[in-house]
Order: sequence, then structure tokens, then C-alpha cells
Amino acid sequence: MSAEEPIDLSVYGLDGGDSGNVTIAAAMNDQYNRGDLAWVLTAAVLVWLMIPGVGLLYAGLSRRHASAAQLWQGLVAVGIVTFQWFFWGYSLTFSHSANDFIGDLKNFGSMHVLGAPSVGSSLVPDILFYFFQLVFACVTGVIMLGGAVERGRLMPSMVFLFIWTTIVYDPIACWTWNGAGWLFKLGSLDFAGGGPVHMSSGAGALAYALMVGRRTGDHGGKMPHYKPGNVFFVALGTIFLWFGWFGFNGGSAVNMSLRAIYAAVNTNLAASCGALTFCIIDYFRKGQKWSIVSLCSGAIAGLVGITPACGYVPIYTAVPIGVLAATACNFAFDLKHILKIDDGLDVFALHGVGGFVGNVLTGIFAADYIAALDGATEIPGGWLNQNYIQLGYQLAGCVAILAYAFTVTCLILFVVDKIPGLDLRLPSEFEDKGIDHYDMGEMLLEYGLMEVLEAGVEAKRTSKVPPEAMAPSSDGDDAAQVEAKP
Repeated sequence: MSAEEPIDLSVYGLDGGDSGNVTIAAAMNDQYNRGDLAWVLTAAVLVWLMIPGVGLLYAGLSRRHASAAQLWQGLVAVGIVTFQWFFWGYSLTFSHSANDFIGDLKNFGSMHVLGAPSVGSSLVPDILFYFFQLVFACVTGVIMLGGAVERGRLMPSMVFLFIWTTIVYDPIACWTWNGAGWLFKLGSLDFAGGGPVHMSSGAGALAYALMVGRRTGDHGGKMPHYKPGNVFFVALGTIFLWFGWFGFNGGSAVNMSLRAIYAAVNTNLAASCGALTFCIIDYFRKGQKWSIVSLCSGAIAGLVGITPACGYVPIYTAVPIGVLAATACNFAFDLKHILKIDDGLDVFALHGVGGFVGNVLTGIFAADYIAALDGATEIPGGWLNQNYIQLGYQLAGCVAILAYAFTVTCLILFVVDKIPGLDLRLPSEFEDKGIDHYDMGEMLLEYGLMEVLEAGVEAKRTSKVPPEAMAPSSDGDDAAQVEAKP
């Protein structure tokens, strides 16, 4: 069938031609701009890099005997969430016949996911939007699992992740991004996931930390606090995240337009301002020492804060968003001591609080002319357009998402913990040896840096001893070392 004779695909229904009819393949492709398709596919691949990025970040922030488990969870989450998304996740989130709260199962097993214009944007087909949103779901799950760092068993975490993605993430994403969702219809704005990704994972991590309990040891009544096990992994994970975030935010325009470019520029600016702000605050709060970990934490805080806003706000507002998000997240690191919940990786402080700040500031700084840069979106804007009710919509979304994610996550964990063989918590007698020793068959770093250096020095010293000096004596004992002849 030639391109000059386009086919009316509506006669094939919402399956977009997923019916074995090869004659409509060309027409399905001709519906879409190839530049839009190429950009969104590229953005999805960039977002995929964020998944191991979170794993590396968490591995670096953990103590050495728990680092392999964190990286393992970052990678295994790809498999678990990918299968869940194929099985029913996409259908529950983005089916074309969803209700206000959740989708149906018309796309169960990814049936009829092909060439029809997607729910997220008519500019891309279902199959591309499916892949783009899949990697969002994977990233969210990995972030959330950090709540049980160093004491959460791995097998229960896998079962829990599948259930959590189904019951927590999918409904929240449907509310926010499906045109039938109640938050979408209310008018709440969330460009790339301040609510579905960051607030849901932050609240979920806080619930996970609460349900598994604090780490063992005498810490003077305070929450346990340890130095990061590997600062290099922290930096490398942050680099992966910052790089992938350009796809995370820029791809959320769902076309190759000025809005996508604008979102990427806002993303970099807010991250930079967040990194500087967080690092400077820590310099004065923690003994006037510069810190790579502080710089990385601030960059992530700025990235989280700009995520819901980047496709709605003018570029100059990315500066206060990055600064305010980093400031709020920095002081939110103390919340675990107030709440008495051992959120060892400060997931709630970075993602829950950062996402909240970003969503609220979106209601203040959103501008109609920025949203219109994709050539299709029309919004009344926020306070910049004198649309003051927008802040109320944003707050409604924040409260609903945080409350739902925290409450339902606690309920899921309570049930999972009661299933034989799925105890959430690592046995206390194994905690000092570490989750890697208990649940993993290998260590990420079998030896620490100093141990490697000491072993190298010892090997070099012994290599200078003559072979005859190391030979065993006739009575079976090692011969005494003698001075080598010149």
C-alpha cells in the first residue's frame, strides 16, 4: 500500500492494526513524525541508564558489606518491573478505557499495543509510549527499595516490588498522566514525575524503613549513621543519573520540539544550582569541609525538584527551584531523627521532600507560553498567569500521593511479612556480617582499598626474599631466613 493512499486506521479500532494485517503497516508508520519517534526512543534509552545509576549510588552510600545487594536490586528491578509492565502494568496505567483511578485489562499481556496513538500523546504510538513509561516504572521501583538498606532481605523485596508497582505506582501514574485520571482532570500539573516517581518512591521508602525497623547497634538513641562505603560509586551513580535525566525530562515532551529542549535546559540549570547550594550548606553545617557526597546529593535534589516543573516553567525559575529544593532536602535529612525511622539512604528526604517542593513550585511558576512550546499543550498556567487556584491543585495531588503511597506500602509490607519464607528483615545475628554475606553469593568489593594496598606491600616485600630462604627445612619447619649474598 503506497503512502499516497493512506488508510483510515480508525476502522481497526484502538489496536492500531495489531490484527495480523500487514497491508496497513506503512500507513501506521506514516501517522507519525520520524523525528519525534527517534527522540522519544533515545530518551527512553537514556532513562534506562538511570536504573543502574541508582544502584551504583546506593551501593556507594551503603557500607561495604551491603553494597553488592544494592547494585543487585538495581539490576533485578529491570527484570521484575519489565515483566510486570508487560503482564498488566501498562494496561492498568495507560489503557484507553481507564476510569478515574485505574485502567482496565484490555491490554493485558500487552495485547493490542502497537500503532494506535497513545494515551500519553497522540504524537507517538502505543508501543513507543509503552517503552518510555516502562523505564520510568523501573527507576521508581529501584529508588523505593533503598528504604530497607542493609537489613531488608532480597527475596521478599522482589515479591514486594511486583506488588508495589501494581498497587501503588500504576494507580498514581494513571491519576497523573492518563487523560481519564482524576488528578489529570482536576488540572494538577506534573511534567515528568514529581508525584508518580519521586513522591511515591519517597513515601514508599519511608514506609519500608518503618516496617523493617532500624539497623542494630548502639547509636545513643539516634538513627544509625555511617560514612559511605565508596565515594567513587556515589559519584559514578550520580553521573549516570544526571546524564539519564535529560531523557527523563526532555523525553516527557513526547515529541522533538522546543519544549523538549527547554525541559533539558531547565534540568541542567536546576541540578547545577542544587549541587552548589547543598554543598555550600553542608560546608557550614559539617565542619567546613567540601564533600563529593554533598555535591551529588544536591544535584539529585535539584533534578528531583525540577522534574514536575521543567516543561512548564520559564528558565529563570529553574534557579530558585534548584536552590529551594536542595535547601529543603538538606534539612530534611534530619527528619529521620525526628520521625525515629531509619531511612538510611535518605530516600524520603531527597525524593519525597524534593518532589513535594517541585510540585508546589510548579503551581507558582508554571507559564502557559512554556507549555505551548510543544505545539499542542494548553494550560491556564500558575501564579505567573494569575491562576492562583493552581497551587491548590498541586497541593491536592501532593497530599493524595504521599498519603496513598505511604499507607498502602505499609499494608503490602505487613501482608508480605506474614507469608512463610518472606520475612522482610535480615536475622539480627547476620546483620553485622552484612546482607551481602547472608543473601548474596559474592561481594562487590571483596577487599577494601587499604587491604589491597597492604597486600601489595607485603607481596613486594616477600618477593625480595631469596627462594632458598623460603625453602622448608629437612625436619619440616621453615628454615630461618638468611641474609642474601651479594
